Amino acid sequence: MTVINPSPEVADVILEAGGEALKSCYQCGLCTAACPWNMVRSFLTRRLIHQAQIGLVELEDEDIWLCATCGACVERCPRGVEIIDIIRALRRIGAEWGATPKTIKTVMASLRTVGNPWGEAKEKRADWAKGLEVKTVAPGTEFLYFPCCTPAYDPRSRRVALATVAVLNKARVDFGILGNEENCCGESARKVGEEELFQNLARANIESFVSHGVTKIIVSSPHCYHTFKKEYPGLGGNFEVIHITQFLAELIEAGRLKPVKSLEKRVVYHDPCYLGRHNGIYEEPRRVLESIPGLELVEFPDSREDSLCCGGGGGRIWMETRKGERFSDIRVEQAIEVGAQVMAISCPYCLLNFDDSLLTTDKEGLLEIRDISELVKEVI
Repeated sequence: MTVINPSPEVADVILEAGGEALKSCYQCGLCTAACPWNMVRSFLTRRLIHQAQIGLVELEDEDIWLCATCGACVERCPRGVEIIDIIRALRRIGAEWGATPKTIKTVMASLRTVGNPWGEAKEKRADWAKGLEVKTVAPGTEFLYFPCCTPAYDPRSRRVALATVAVLNKARVDFGILGNEENCCGESARKVGEEELFQNLARANIESFVSHGVTKIIVSSPHCYHTFKKEYPGLGGNFEVIHITQFLAELIEAGRLKPVKSLEKRVVYHDPCYLGRHNGIYEEPRRVLESIPGLELVEFPDSREDSLCCGGGGGRIWMETRKGERFSDIRVEQAIEVGAQVMAISCPYCLLNFDDSLLTTDKEGLLEIRDISELVKEVI
């Protein structure tokens, strides 16, 4: 076990992350009680906070890398401790000392060399849009559509980007893409402690956006939404950012999109952490679903602020999770228990995790995982 006792460098990083709020933690344990990891194993969030308070860091501690940054602990902390920032600071120290998990090191290397976590050539970033009516953004184009690296490169989730383009074209939205001239938003890099890498990716994107006259960005990923909206401004990137579910709600309410076909299915909506808890977007996705004729919308036993994390945030989408410890397995089981035929999602990470859970728990055929943009495309 590698243990680092307090040093000025460690203290500076931790204090930068937690500030005065870190000092206010009185170890009540509500963070531990709120953490979804304790549904599948023992995970003492409180212990990590205590380590940060005294400046004692166990770099080889697996717990540092378990956090999915879902925000449940922050939501319930009575003292306002920014626990996610503290976890990120501990990971930053771990990264500086070479203690990052091997899978994360591989992903970070891909981000450095080709600008995406999938290790694919940068020149292939726009391949998903071949044959579609999609132009390149130029000054005067109203919106940039930023699909996220996952729909851009992963064949399973490419359908999210394809459905989004079809719906935007149907509503005659003036939009374009940047394809090869964009990088990953960098959210995973920042969440696993690779701050310099995050800033390099962000600055490259900001430069590209500005040079192409981008002022408004439509995103499919809540992680891109959060990063562009709340983290890029700190680096000089100020853009109007809208998640596709927000935009679909606007288009439907303005009469620019009209769901006319009936979808006679029972649908449960899963609130992604970075759309819901982190950004308070709960109603727009539901309004879109409720506008679809024939659709019966039901709720999970824990939804909105209490929604169970899929397990993909905080860089966890790129890490291995042991059998029996997947939050997404629990969520799939919950969806089946409420009688849903479809689980509607609005995050590419959720799509990957829930699809995997259907496979690994032998529940294929019992439930469909569909992005809201796909459902809208089907009924307009």
